[in-house]
Amino acid sequence: TTGQHPGGIIVIPREMDVFDFTPVQYPADDLSSLWKTTHFDFHAIHDNVLKLDILGHVDPTVIRMLQDLTHVDPKDIPTNDQKVMSLFNSTEAMGIDLSEINCKTGALGLPEFGTPFVRGMLEQTHPSTFNDLVIISGLSHGTDVYLGNAELLIKSGTCTLKEVIGCRDDIMVYLMHKGLPAKLSFTIMESVRKGKGLKPEWEEEMAKYDLDPWYADSCKKIKYMFPKAHAVAYVMMAVRIAWFKVHHPLYYYCMFFSIRCDAYDIDTMIAGENAIRERMNDISSRLNSDAKNEVSKKDKDIYSTLELALEMVLRGYRFSNISLMKSQSKTFIVDKDQKNTIIPPFTSIDGLGESVGNSVVEEREKRPFLSKQDLRERTSLSDTLIKRLEAMGVLDDLQNENQMSLF
Repeated sequence: TTGQHPGGIIVIPREMDVFDFTPVQYPADDLSSLWKTTHFDFHAIHDNVLKLDILGHVDPTVIRMLQDLTHVDPKDIPTNDQKVMSLFNSTEAMGIDLSEINCKTGALGLPEFGTPFVRGMLEQTHPSTFNDLVIISGLSHGTDVYLGNAELLIKSGTCTLKEVIGCRDDIMVYLMHKGLPAKLSFTIMESVRKGKGLKPEWEEEMAKYDLDPWYADSCKKIKYMFPKAHAVAYVMMAVRIAWFKVHHPLYYYCMFFSIRCDAYDIDTMIAGENAIRERMNDISSRLNSDAKNEVSKKDKDIYSTLELALEMVLRGYRFSNISLMKSQSKTFIVDKDQKNTIIPPFTSIDGLGESVGNSVVEEREKRPFLSKQDLRERTSLSDTLIKRLEAMGVLDDLQNENQMSLF
């Protein structure tokens, strides 16, 4: 790919050259680029060379930030903390009720488990163990594994969450446990997980063993399945991040609003609980009305941000106003002087980019700002942004122009 999206790396045997397999080209015709891309679509050469997928994951960045803030090594975090596990079932561990925003669990803001779809799965399946979460992760990432399949089996009482097919590995292990030959069990698993279903002769063979009556039908519906190791990796990350949410909430929210948000309504977040509810109700009512086409992607992103902001303030924490002398360029930080308070960064203001925020931080470290005029001259803030900061009350302590002091 020639864009910024994560891609794949083609691995060429040491004794050969890339040109034995494919011409190469510069990405986006940039002759100065350090990397070159294959000329052919990978499907044309995948039988000859190896490709390694390079996937972009935010979670390692998240974990690193939390480690730096709390000095807790994420590898030391237990995966069976009862308060942490309860987040996937209820909001009790946080001491709040989020049912008014249609959220009955504490999974908001947790990777892979915070989306409305997976939160709905959690409410239906009531996971209580790490293994339950692995199954749910497999179900949520598969195609036709949960909806119209495992969901119906669980709802009807035909089987429990622990018994459904969650990850591709489950098929081979289950069939071998029932007595089918290992090679056949593996072959069936590979066919099902690729969405190719069951051959008639396999079904005949499976019928000779004591399989659950619903099992073959469930296999035939599946189009794609997640590997269990992948699901385990996701769940380990989610549980570690959930641990910080329970035991270091202020730092958790600093991380979330710094890294996980796509849009802010910083005035509303600063204004507190009632303002947050009003803004969410406004977006929600438009989404549920005939005017839902008028709800922009930004509004939807803001709604997701405000869900976490509401959760945070209900837990007894708050956002301060942006501070000319304390706010960072792009990172939310804990206020050392105000208890249970988070200070928003300059970039939480619409139209204020990181480089502009950096210019303010760099200049204030040299010496304090004497006036709004001084601020304008020494930083990259435009007149529009200075007016925005004035309207928010950020510049209340600054006079308009530099005045020479006689003393």
